[in-house]
Amino acid sequence: MELNVNEVRELVAALSQSDVAELTLKSSTFELTLRKQGVVTAATVPTVVVSSETVAPAPAKPVDVAAPVAEAAAPATPPVAPPGKHSDLLTISSPMVGTFYRSPAPDEPPFVNVGDRVSTGQTVCIIEAMKLMNELEAEVSGEIVEILVNNSEPVEFGQALMLVRPN
Repeated sequence: MELNVNEVRELVAALSQSDVAELTLKSSTFELTLRKQGVVTAATVPTVVVSSETVAPAPAKPVDVAAPVAEAAAPATPPVAPPGKHSDLLTISSPMVGTFYRSPAPDEPPFVNVGDRVSTGQTVCIIEAMKLMNELEAEVSGEIVEILVNNSEPVEFGQALMLVRPN
């Protein structure tokens, strides 16, 4: 049994819309456990673990199953401004769980740096998920004000990656 990214997203969406607090799928090649955030069970930490024979098992950061997955697959709407002192800024968020990369390859320059101007549709980073490199494009034109994630760092669905001051 294999799951692709879209099937995992559907599982997360189904879990978030149900009364089920935890879901575990096991096969001979992997084990996937999804827990709703805020659900506490004795001696456990909410995690998503995916392992297979070709990939060494490694725990990932928790998935926020309360966030609607449909938004990630739907046509992009302008990102929401973060609360507080940066109310004039918009957030570029991760559409999936994966690993954040600032450049297309280790020996190449980053897609964007703080102070760079970006246009709608311009690639700003890569999120690697299940050995697939997914280019993330800017949903708004503007100036990159802050990059909130370090290169090669794991990211969660919906996690803020960059702050943009729109044009």
